[in-house]
Amino acid sequence: MLDMNQKIKIFKALGNETRFLIFKNVFTGGYTCSLDKKDPNVNVSAHATCVSTIAEHFEFSLPTISKHLKELREANIVTMEKKGNKIYIEPNIETVRELGGCFSTLVDNFEKNRELFFDDVVLS
Repeated sequence: MLDMNQKIKIFKALGNETRFLIFKNVFTGGYTCSLDKKDPNVNVSAHATCVSTIAEHFEFSLPTISKHLKELREANIVTMEKKGNKIYIEPNIETVRELGGCFSTLVDNFEKNRELFFDDVVLS
């Protein structure tokens, strides 16, 4: 279960426009990555993309993109794994699912306790 510090770390990581765009595109399959031609036996998830492919979509150096990816990885919303001569990135679905559950709980609690917040005000 995500604690408050972990949630804050996720929001800080996604609070940067570049990191948010990287995450969004990794999560939605917005990048495609060629397989490692030097080692065709490398087994890669269909959802994975590689660092070099991400870097092609931004006007930043590869080290800058790597720093952004490091923050996303430290926030535990992406995973990174070196296979062959490439580093592959995937969304951490479990963390994203849990964070989504936090929002669902907030909405459910708000709906259940709406009268505590708004008395007789009707929201439409």
